[in-house]
This record gives sequence, C-alpha cells and structure tokens, in this order.
Amino acid sequence: MKAGRVVLLVVGVLMSMLGLALLTAAAFLGWATVFQRDNGYFTTPTERYRTDTAALVSQRIDLVVDENMPAGFGPDDLGRILLRGTAADPGREVFLGIARQADVDGYLDGVARTELDDLDFYPFRPGYRQIPGTAQPAPPGDQTFWSASASGPGTQELRWDFQDGNWTIVVMNADAAPGIRVDLAAGVNLPILGTLALWCLIGALVLLVIGVPLIVLGAVGLGRHLPPPAHAPPPVAAVPGLYPVTVRGDLDPPSRWLWLVKWLLAIPHFIVLIFLAVAHFVTTVIAGFAILFTARYPRALFDFNVGVMRWWWRVSFYTYSALGTDRYPPFTLHRTDYPADFDVEYPERLSRGLVLVKWWLLAIPHYLILTVLVVGGSAWASGDLDGPAVYYSWSLLGILVLVAAVALLFTGSYPRGLFDLVVGINRWAYRVWAYAALMRDEYPPFRLDQGPRDHAAPEPEHRVTS
Repeated sequence: MKAGRVVLLVVGVLMSMLGLALLTAAAFLGWATVFQRDNGYFTTPTERYRTDTAALVSQRIDLVVDENMPAGFGPDDLGRILLRGTAADPGREVFLGIARQADVDGYLDGVARTELDDLDFYPFRPGYRQIPGTAQPAPPGDQTFWSASASGPGTQELRWDFQDGNWTIVVMNADAAPGIRVDLAAGVNLPILGTLALWCLIGALVLLVIGVPLIVLGAVGLGRHLPPPAHAPPPVAAVPGLYPVTVRGDLDPPSRWLWLVKWLLAIPHFIVLIFLAVAHFVTTVIAGFAILFTARYPRALFDFNVGVMRWWWRVSFYTYSALGTDRYPPFTLHRTDYPADFDVEYPERLSRGLVLVKWWLLAIPHYLILTVLVVGGSAWASGDLDGPAVYYSWSLLGILVLVAAVALLFTGSYPRGLFDLVVGINRWAYRVWAYAALMRDEYPPFRLDQGPRDHAAPEPEHRVTS
C-alpha cells in the first residue's frame, strides 16, 4: 500500500468521523430546538414534594459568563428557567423565588430548612438533606432581594433569565409557616440550541465535504494498486451453482493456549479495521450512487472494498470468529497465501433498482437468521433500586468457538466437524455482507455450506413418474 494513499484515507476517515459526529449533534440539537414542549420549555413531570421545615431550597446554581463572549451576548441569551408550583393543601398559598446564594443564606440563617440534593424521576425519588435551625423566618414576599418570585393561591409560575452569579431556588409557604406540601414542575428554555445546531451543521458539512473525497481518493488509489494473486483461481462463475462470493478458511492447527491472548495480539488490526470500516461504508454509499446512475460498481472502489472484507475475514479467522490459525494476519488488502481468503467476482453490470432495496428490505430475512447465528442478542429487564439490568445471549457462532477453544485447551485439537460448521456460518455472513454492500445482485442462498472451501449447490433430484 502506498503511503500517500494511506495518509489520504486516514485523514479522510478522521475528518468524516468528526463530521458525522457533528452532524448527529446538529440533528439532536435541531430536534431539541423544534420539539421543546410547554411553550418552548423542557419540563420535568409534576411531582409532590414534602418537608416539615419552613423552606425547601435547591443546591447552589453556578452561572459564569465567559469574558470572551461576543459583545451583546449574555447569560440571558443562553436560556431561562421555569418553576411551576401548586400548594397541595387547600387554603395554602405557595411562594416560589430565586435569589443570590448569599442573600438566601442570610435570610434563612438559623432557620430549619431542607435542601434538595438528589432527584430521580423514574421512579420518582427525591433526596433531602436536613439543615437544622430554630429561628422563624419573615414572610418571603416581604423580602426585596429576590431576582424573580411568584406568590399566591393556586398554581404559580416563576420565570427567570440566566444571570451571572451563584443562585438558589426557594420554595416556601407564603406565610413562612413550616410544613410544605407542594406539587412542582421545573423547566428550562435554551434558545442557544438553535445556534449550536447551526454551527454543528456548518462544521459537519465542511468536514464531510473535505473528508469524503479524501477517503474516495485514498480508496481508489489503494484499489487500483491491488495486484492479482500469483495463482488466480478460475472465475467462480465458471463453476455452475457456485455463488460468486468465495470464503476460504483452511484449518491450520492452532496451539492449545494462544487463543487466550489473541484479543491482545489483534489490537493493532482492530485499530486499522476501525478506519477501514468507516472508509468501506463511505465508499459503499458512493458506489451505490454510481450504480444508480451508471449500473456499474467503480472497479477501484470494488477492489478496495473486497480488500477490506478480505482483511476483516483474515483477522476474524485468526481471532474469535473461527480460531482457525495461529499465523498472524498480514497488514494488507492484497490476496496472500494466508489460510483464510475472501473474494468476490466483479460484476460487469448491476441493477439500478435493486441498489435501493437489497441492502435493507430484501436482506431482512438473512439479517434475522444471522442475528441468531452470528450476532447474539441482549434484553433489558426491570431492575431493583440500583437500576435496570441487561441480559446477553450468546450467538450460535460464539458458543461453537467457545467449545472449540475448550477443546484446544484440553485436547490440543480442533474437532473437524465443528470447524467446518464454524466456517460455514462465517461464509453465510460474508455472502450476505457482500450482497448488502451492493457487490452482487444474486440473492444469497439460504444454506449452510460447511467446510473450508466453497462448493457448488447440489443439483436438484429428478424423479421419473409413470
């Protein structure tokens, strides 16, 4: 592989990954901006809060204005707070207020109060910290230090724009009597989300406009420089019934113990494969548009993507998708004499219509089967007070490879029938991958072709009836 093409690919992948991250952030922030509910506020559920003290106070709210903020842009442009409260006891009037921390501390000095220091909504479970005292506070509505306040019977609303400083929210009975029973809901309005979404979108477009072409240039360069194998096999299409995606895995007897550390030894490959996977995705999308308009898969991109899949299969064969060899995989997209190999026959033309549906709709039956065979699954269950719990189920392939690993550890040999089944499952998965990656139009067969080499489909039986 040429160093310049590799650099283009790596830089393009890094820029594209950052661009996709910013694009995701822009989408989320845009959604949050559009779908802020309750007149533009994100609000919590209304819940009942109780305390026998004279005041319920929040923890300190620290807001700091950056000195480098643009002129005319202040904390009030960042957002505002909504607090809505209703006294639960008939005849009571509720007071809601926000003021600077120092003023609240002076007002409630020596007064028994409750600080809300922890809060869970699912399920609702407030955490309180009691601050003892014996003094009786004056009615809160008589104080002049409140930055914003609301008081009276029924439902009261407090709205407050962000301001620089240390602040505390206070909830009391309007007459300052102890024993608070109040239904509260809090909300926040963040107008800055729209600005952040716009800047994220601009940054994402700039990075993708630069990063995607760099990936394509790198992939085209690497694809064009893939040499043909020294001993090329005959075209797969020449063998009747043989699917045009070949997956080879020759058992190279592994040792008893090396599989225990292959996860560590393969880390350099996993790092490379992260970059190659991103490039593979991008070039597949580009190839999809090319097929849609020209009915052809660009040859250089095709060879590059086959090389990526070949590299992935070699590493999988070495590690925990097969444990078929202890020979370390080469760092190359080329075909080599490694015990595992992968290839796809290049199609001269592809269907324009199928490119729109085969990678998702038509492949769904295979995806469902491969979920059981290869992927496994997980399920969430309602947990105890510590939260929900997740339960993971192994795939059939994972169970078979684990059995093979135990057999290697205790017997030093890999059961041949087990190996053939493992390779067969991988072959099914890679055929579907090639189909979903738009490389072929032939639908993958629903059969488990076991063994190290691909075999033609069996001929159907012909019965003679009288």
